[in-house]
Amino acid sequence: MTLSNRINKILEKKSAAKKQPLDRLQTADYSKDYSNSYHEIKLQLHDALIEAFDLKALERMPQEVLADQLTRHIQIILSEQFADVPLNALERKLLLKEVKDEILGLGPLEPYLKDPTVNDVLVNSFKQVFVERAGLLELTPSRFKDEEHLRKIIDRIVNRVGRRIDEANPMVDARLEDGSRVNAIIPPLALDGSALSIRKFSVDPLELEDLINFRTLPTEGIPKLLQGLVKARLNVLISGGTGSGKTTLLNVLSRFIPEQERIVTIEDAAELQLKQTHLVRLETRPANIEGKGEVTQRDLVKNTLRMRPDRIIVGEVRGGEALDMLQAMNTGHDGSLTTIHANSPRDALMRLETMVSMSGVLIDVQSIRRFISSAIDVIIQISRLSDGTRKIVSMQEITGMEQETITMQEIFQFKQEGIDKSGKVLGHFKMMGIRPYFLDKLEAHGIEINPEVFGLTIMEERQP
Repeated sequence: MTLSNRINKILEKKSAAKKQPLDRLQTADYSKDYSNSYHEIKLQLHDALIEAFDLKALERMPQEVLADQLTRHIQIILSEQFADVPLNALERKLLLKEVKDEILGLGPLEPYLKDPTVNDVLVNSFKQVFVERAGLLELTPSRFKDEEHLRKIIDRIVNRVGRRIDEANPMVDARLEDGSRVNAIIPPLALDGSALSIRKFSVDPLELEDLINFRTLPTEGIPKLLQGLVKARLNVLISGGTGSGKTTLLNVLSRFIPEQERIVTIEDAAELQLKQTHLVRLETRPANIEGKGEVTQRDLVKNTLRMRPDRIIVGEVRGGEALDMLQAMNTGHDGSLTTIHANSPRDALMRLETMVSMSGVLIDVQSIRRFISSAIDVIIQISRLSDGTRKIVSMQEITGMEQETITMQEIFQFKQEGIDKSGKVLGHFKMMGIRPYFLDKLEAHGIEINPEVFGLTIMEERQP
């Protein structure tokens, strides 16, 4: 018996069992019942294909081969079993795509994963799917059939990376094959049903020119200054909120690390896309089902110090690894880069201080602050504004200590002036008229920045 015949028999059996024979679909009042009929066809096709195919064989089969086989058999079934159902060519093509997405991909989320304009896919419940485009959230018409359907997609994601999610382990982080970062949380922790968040992996990471075109930063002298900070081996802390563009900016700055230097990156979930040859990428590992085998960022930072790195890049400091990172910066690993979740440069320092306290090493507050002030050279604050645009809203240089306070001086800031009728944020970049102390270090590395850049009061960078 051919596979198509097997599938047809399964369809007939399922229809009889449900007391919904196929002739019902062919004689239904489609003006009233079309959407239900379409949905029934899709469900029957999906269930029959899953039952007819050997699932273990599917997992071993190359995706291209499997996709071709599915396409062929679905087309045969549609022509044999549903020939009289009023589906036009476009609807049949859509049905074919949706069934393939259910079996091979992530169901109703698949179109957004393939859409290059979508940055994040956010599922609040089975009936509510949001996406982020150009920094703004929008509700999509897509939805899952029910909670069970959503859980099936979540299970498919986590099973592919050897993880599990259930009532005993109701939260999980995972990564799709393309590198996209996934977080899922299910009841009883998620009160309104399972929730899923996907941060898409950018195939073509942004370059400095892109940030200039997006007006993320001042164009007059600052792009060269950012390059100089990295080439002159200053330690840079990038601060910002969720979705503000911290990792994007970190990626851009990493482009200016010389090719001959040995770089080690440390991340919870690999997102950085460095292009240098001399690169070692490290990623943390969660504990297994028995609660063993966890490898934290702090473990990796400690190990990195034994790997003879020229540069250490930590995707985001979140805990006790902050102490080890600062020690590395203070002991010969200049030019290190990292990010932190904070809403201002001063908040970033306070969070860093708290993280060092979490390390378990007994250090008094004043010593921690001196440690931080001697390790970090520059803090860059990046924010996502109300219109979805991302701006470097402040660059501050750490200048030392005054009594018990870390002192800073601001190099430039973005001053918001208002919002126009379309919701566009209006504002300009303002230089603070201060010559940074780190310019001496840049000049020692042969990097010259025109002092007039810092002497301007207001840069002619009016937003359109």
